[in-house]
Amino acid sequence: MLKPQAGMLGVFAEFETNLRKERQLEGIADAKARGVYKGRKASIDPVKVREMNDRGMGPSAIAKAFGIGRASVYRALEGRA
Repeated sequence: MLKPQAGMLGVFAEFETNLRKERQLEGIADAKARGVYKGRKASIDPVKVREMNDRGMGPSAIAKAFGIGRASVYRALEGRA
């Protein structure tokens, strides 16, 4: 008798989770439409990263100078930052 009850509780919990996620996505879409939800501001300037790289600095040195990870330097050099 406990196993079916536990199964039903799981179904209700999953249903509530789906409702919550749906409401959250609706809120995000609404905020984007109003121009409020813009994401995080860029922490580095990709142009400066490229300039430093053109002067011969390697990704590790650039990352250390900006206080960021090497992956962020590589993204900036690829143009995805």
